[in-house]
Amino acid sequence: MKNTEAPILTKIIATLGPASAEVPTLVRMIEEGVRVVRINFSHGKLEDFDRMLSVVRDASHVSGEPIAALGDLCGPKIRCLGVEGGTLQLEPGDQVHFTKRTVDASRDPETGVVTVGTTFPDIIDDAAPGNRLLVNDGAIRMLITDKTPGDDPCLVCSVTVGGTLSPKKGINLPDSDLNAPSLTDWDRQCARFAIEKGFDYLALSFVRRAEDVVELNTLLHDHAKQHAELQDRPHIPIIAKIEMPQAIEELDGIIDAADGVMVARGDLGVEMDLARVPILQKQIIKTAHDHGKPVIVATQMLESMIDNASPTRAEVSDVANAILDGADATMLSGETAVGKYPAQTVNYMAWTARRSEQYLADNLLREVNPPKHARASKHRPAALAHGVSVMVRDLHAKCVVMWTATGGGVRYMSQNRLAVPIVALCENPQTLRQMALMFGVRPVYAPTPSDPKLVLETADQILLDRGWADRGDPILVARGFPMGVAGTTNTVQVHYVGDVCRI
Repeated sequence: MKNTEAPILTKIIATLGPASAEVPTLVRMIEEGVRVVRINFSHGKLEDFDRMLSVVRDASHVSGEPIAALGDLCGPKIRCLGVEGGTLQLEPGDQVHFTKRTVDASRDPETGVVTVGTTFPDIIDDAAPGNRLLVNDGAIRMLITDKTPGDDPCLVCSVTVGGTLSPKKGINLPDSDLNAPSLTDWDRQCARFAIEKGFDYLALSFVRRAEDVVELNTLLHDHAKQHAELQDRPHIPIIAKIEMPQAIEELDGIIDAADGVMVARGDLGVEMDLARVPILQKQIIKTAHDHGKPVIVATQMLESMIDNASPTRAEVSDVANAILDGADATMLSGETAVGKYPAQTVNYMAWTARRSEQYLADNLLREVNPPKHARASKHRPAALAHGVSVMVRDLHAKCVVMWTATGGGVRYMSQNRLAVPIVALCENPQTLRQMALMFGVRPVYAPTPSDPKLVLETADQILLDRGWADRGDPILVARGFPMGVAGTTNTVQVHYVGDVCRI
């Protein structure tokens, strides 16, 4: 099932880990369709992430494809403490006390009460009786029945669904308004590391409000100002991970503040009614499209391929439905980080994406309306992009070729979700990598022609050399005057590859 057809428009994100953190393996994954690589800052040290980034850059060089590196910040993940020595079996009806103290988790031999510590002791103050407390992604479920006062306060919980409590399992409090900071000290350290090392995107976990995104943006700007060598680099775009009930309530503000969003269905499915997650996925995607921001669908997309050589029918349907919903990118996590078949998993995701996109094209279901906010702005690039989308449809154009300095015009074009690829020609390496996440965009390194007359000749050569078009194919060429200057895209030209004239 080798991918011999044209590249897909939906972007594939793969998480790097022990199963894939070697250059030959990652090159294979890139050949199968990966265009963005996620490095999870939850697991490892800065020197580990530095090595992983080197693998991404080396694999990008070998493959000849601009590959974006996405650093994923941990956020205030709350975990159980004190279970390091083993496990505890919890049964329905058991009483569990969560304390601020540092304890060795244990069961009182007389009362049967289990006492557990936590990485965020403030939950004892923030949570209230009647709230749910979930452990290990909801595998263990409890109800807070009381809160003891005094010098040693604790949450008194009754187990409703039992299970094995093992070390450092995560805690979720879906009914509680926690005062946990959006950025932990470790997040701040990782964010500064990311800008110094030239990461292309940062994902912010457990976003609850637009101010969380603004805080990270401010940190990045302030750190760049303090270091002269960082001031000329493109700003790192922020992907807001939507995984909290509070984020749904503040969705418009968060998307407006961020550069993109991720439907992080793992914690979202724990924090909220599981049956709502597919509906929320559609809502988040639509809202992101209205704002003209890329949206990633993530978590358990091909989960069974961690151990199996092929996915389940339900998983393939899940990937297809995310694309039919309008996802700009789909993401693999454990499947490529620790799975047995990382390249084959990417192949299945790409194959599914291609079939889904073909269905949309065959049935004229690809939306060509510009984002609502772009229409309202009346910006020239937004209007130009919408015009191109109509011309593509009427001319049956093979692709759109754009010369870009910073990727701004390409971003507007991508927001219109054309049914054909956008070949983005640029000479800035980081801009090329950042465009790798944009829907339908094929970034290609190409210096700006010294003579504007060479623009069409250069475009023809690139398309013909790569087999992306044949002589006589209609294409659209978008550019600005003067060329190479940001924000000047103002011209669209109909061109036939190789200057073949049609009468």
